[in-house]
Amino acid sequence: VQLQASGGGLVQAGGSLRLSCAVSGITFGRYTMAWFRQAPGQEREFVAAMWRSSGMSYYEDSVKGRFTISRDNAKNMVFLQMNSLKPEDTAVYYCATDQGVIFSEMRRRRAYDYWGQGTQVTVSS
Repeated sequence: VQLQASGGGLVQAGGSLRLSCAVSGITFGRYTMAWFRQAPGQEREFVAAMWRSSGMSYYEDSVKGRFTISRDNAKNMVFLQMNSLKPEDTAVYYCATDQGVIFSEMRRRRAYDYWGQGTQVTVSS
């Protein structure tokens, strides 16, 4: 299983970025997809997830209304559209996936066995 995240960069506050994650080695539609982020000196935290079967999406409270997770099952890709970015969104963003995610564990790092390498997002004030 391989995940390749891309799309990070430097953007001013209020701007937008779209992260992409290309996934290979799995039956994509059977896997829950998620984005996490890790700021310097902080724990890796949940950002958003899209449930494998229903396609329902879930978000961390601070990004609700600003970030949108989506997936393209035909291309084995997951996206994170980030709008109205704030300096506190600065972090390395990771995509993650697992087939056996339990719903109650969806926001936990330990629920995911497969991770991408991360892409840096820096929001300047």
